[in-house]
Amino acid sequence: MMKDVIGDNMGHIMDVVMNDYRKGRDIDRMDIGNVPDRDAVIDILQKMLRIVFPGYYREHSYRSFNAERQISVVVEDVSYNLAKQIIVALRCQKGNEDRTYDELSDQAADIVVRFFDRVPVIREYLDTDLQATFDGDPAADSKDDIVLSYPGLLAITVNRIAHELWLLKVPLIPRMMTEYVHGQTGIDIHPGATIGKYFCIDHGTGIVVGSTSVIGNHVKLYQGVTIGALSTKLGHKLHGHKRHPTIEDNVTIYSNASILGGETVIGHDSVIGGSSFITASVAPNSRVSFKCAGGSLSSD
Repeated sequence: MMKDVIGDNMGHIMDVVMNDYRKGRDIDRMDIGNVPDRDAVIDILQKMLRIVFPGYYREHSYRSFNAERQISVVVEDVSYNLAKQIIVALRCQKGNEDRTYDELSDQAADIVVRFFDRVPVIREYLDTDLQATFDGDPAADSKDDIVLSYPGLLAITVNRIAHELWLLKVPLIPRMMTEYVHGQTGIDIHPGATIGKYFCIDHGTGIVVGSTSVIGNHVKLYQGVTIGALSTKLGHKLHGHKRHPTIEDNVTIYSNASILGGETVIGHDSVIGGSSFITASVAPNSRVSFKCAGGSLSSD
């Protein structure tokens, strides 16, 4: 009975849906092939984890006992498929409407080569991030434990990969990567954020780092920290302006602290206590804390 009713009304249902698609809004586009494939981008990202941590992430689809041969196949796979997705992303970009496929293909190939030139730098930074996490977490049994199970290092890894693509001005794909790992870890780091060496995220859930944030070396964040914009009421008109804080070297920011504003600078060697709300710069070597008993903010 149910199938009969639905079958009898399928023509009407399709008319409702298709007529709604014809309203010309941004959400009505149907040209699926003209936007990057989310599943393909995620697959590229997972293979990049294999490249940056070759001893930790297995690639089961390649049958070879030779590690170098396995990696070469993964690198070739990523290079080819990343270029394909970059071509699609470039085609979406305003100003590229009249460019030929060959022109976009040449640009994508150049981006891929330049990206892989930066892989040693990505790995250099990740080695310091791993060391900082191990040094700063007494609960870590080993570095293997951190690479295989810590969401903070995973989020940092994806961000460092996506950041290099961001610097190469690849549209869409860097944000797709970081939002994917955001969903996996609860850690939201925009690919535009600039982050120094020895970056450590402890626990991590609920951390937000905005696109114009600048974070120095040896910085440690705990769960719930926001490094964000002071006001976004002007919306997209603020695009391209520095809206997020600068965190200098050797700073620790404890859980649920909020640090806001593009002109806000947290000076080097400072400690920001949990639940602090900061919208002005803090001098180097400061200690800022929120004391619940007195309901006051103190700074040393």
